[in-house]
Amino acid sequence: MLNPDIPQRISSRQYQILEHLLASSEGLSVDELAKVLDISRTGVQQHFVVLERDGYIKKSTLNKTAGRPVTIYAITDKGNNYFPKQYAWFSALVLSDLQQEMGDERFVAYMQKLARNLANTLRDRFDGKDLNERVDALLAIMADLGFQVKAGMEAETLYIQASNCIYHDLAQQHHELCEFDLALMSSLLDKNVEQLSCMAKGDCHCRFKIGKR
Repeated sequence: MLNPDIPQRISSRQYQILEHLLASSEGLSVDELAKVLDISRTGVQQHFVVLERDGYIKKSTLNKTAGRPVTIYAITDKGNNYFPKQYAWFSALVLSDLQQEMGDERFVAYMQKLARNLANTLRDRFDGKDLNERVDALLAIMADLGFQVKAGMEAETLYIQASNCIYHDLAQQHHELCEFDLALMSSLLDKNVEQLSCMAKGDCHCRFKIGKR
């Protein structure tokens, strides 16, 4: 399911910095990180500029009893959430319980409602754009989430095709997740979207046909 809170990509060195800050509850200074990473202070500061700008770290001033105050950097909640989380088992538990409580028909309707609600939060990225621009915006969101996705034309019909599924195991258990993506794509593109193939059902890719509304 698409998520509007997409993390920016960071370098391997910046990932190392986040790892060390994650392990230090009190935070670390530029000098401390330069020593542990065996790089220059300037190098650390350059990485800090990017990480702080993107909200992964924050700084505070630590007053010392002697000498000048030292700036300490700490990881933020966003930085903490950059590290992989294993939520699939819990998601499967919740989805199974919802489906059992609601029944199949209401569960599908619920997935579609969630998609429409999410589409409303993303509306400003799509308003005022033509169809090609809307498709580009949708592809960019999907790519940032990890989808290998592309669009193309065949016989004057527009298609979107994903060669992977970022929640493949969940979708195999709950095909209704595809209804979420269909409703979201339809809402954001302002077009009817038909799913022609599905990896969770054994196909080689997920393929969507963009129709008319």
